[in-house]
Amino acid sequence: MRKYVIKISVRKKQELHWLSDSVFFSNRKGDFLQKAFTLVELLLVIGIIAALFGIGIPVYLNQLTRAKNTKAISDIYSMSQQIEEFNMTNGDYPQNLAAIGREKITDPWGNPYAYLKMYFASEKKGGGAPGDARKDRFLVPLNNDYDLYSKGKDGKSAPALTAKVSWDDVVRANNGAFIGEARKY
Repeated sequence: MRKYVIKISVRKKQELHWLSDSVFFSNRKGDFLQKAFTLVELLLVIGIIAALFGIGIPVYLNQLTRAKNTKAISDIYSMSQQIEEFNMTNGDYPQNLAAIGREKITDPWGNPYAYLKMYFASEKKGGGAPGDARKDRFLVPLNNDYDLYSKGKDGKSAPALTAKVSWDDVVRANNGAFIGEARKY
């Protein structure tokens, strides 16, 4: 078996000297230096990561809420279209969402959508909106055909939009001209 010997000139050794000094290839006992992070450096990195999380998590949660509101608005718009088709076909609004096949549909927060048909003079003595109809800040009903809304993140609602529990609701108002958050109406 042959042993190969690699000869490196003195000049090459000098050129490679910077590499061996910076990487610590030496096996001699006195040349070994231990490299590690100090406690201050670790705390600084942890602080930077915490600051990024502190900024990122609220932004993420805000986007998640906006996405859920957009989904609820889309659902209400779609159901409104189906209710209007039902009205054109049958000459009257449905009594509940089961009549259009949407009784099991839930909003993005897992709550069922609320539907309330308004009564007209021919259907009920006196006509007008039932007591549970959604009302604006002047306590005037939002719609005169039907109410359709999501109870929002908290799953609670009150007939008047001025009630604090109704601020996160997604409502249909002005007979479908507005669909959005109750606080923006």
